[in-house]
Amino acid sequence: MADHQNSSVQEIVARIGKRAAGDQCISVGEIVAELGQRSQGPFLLVPGLIGMSPISGIPLVPALLALLIAVFSLQIIIGRSYLWLPDVLAKRTLDGDKVCAGLDRIDPVAARMDRWFGGRFERLSSGIAVRVAAFMCLLLSLFVPVFELVPFAGVAPMTAIAAFGLAILVSDGLLMLAALGLTAGTVIFLFQIISQV
Repeated sequence: MADHQNSSVQEIVARIGKRAAGDQCISVGEIVAELGQRSQGPFLLVPGLIGMSPISGIPLVPALLALLIAVFSLQIIIGRSYLWLPDVLAKRTLDGDKVCAGLDRIDPVAARMDRWFGGRFERLSSGIAVRVAAFMCLLLSLFVPVFELVPFAGVAPMTAIAAFGLAILVSDGLLMLAALGLTAGTVIFLFQIISQV
């Protein structure tokens, strides 16, 4: 895997877009290679952002994203510094044009993220806080299939997961607290969905 320095969100999106451009399909492994190994944040942020985009409307994509998030979250929880992806997931492919179209929609959001977030209450976005965030992401990823019972409801857990990933990437403890708040709201929403099924 590539070993990029900590990058801005927009740089990460651009790298993935460049890799997908002109290809009929792009593998999950190729996307992960563009995330680098310097920070664990992108491994949660990018699947979360994709889950918030129109790409999540493709059948089975939310389930694949949830599985990726679960795999990465578990590794962060146990303290692995180098995150590994099983071949069965790495070889899964997505339509290159659809990935590029989704990333084009994400790009303006990524630019705003880079401007607005970073460097606040940094202690709340490092050390044990990263493992707590990964645990929350693991729990959220396990319930993505339930959210898929309601059209576009899967955006709720993916938003919280993306917020955790961004908080880790840009060392923003205030955003980490906001992500916890989003998680609480997502859990309430989950119970509402379950009660209606």
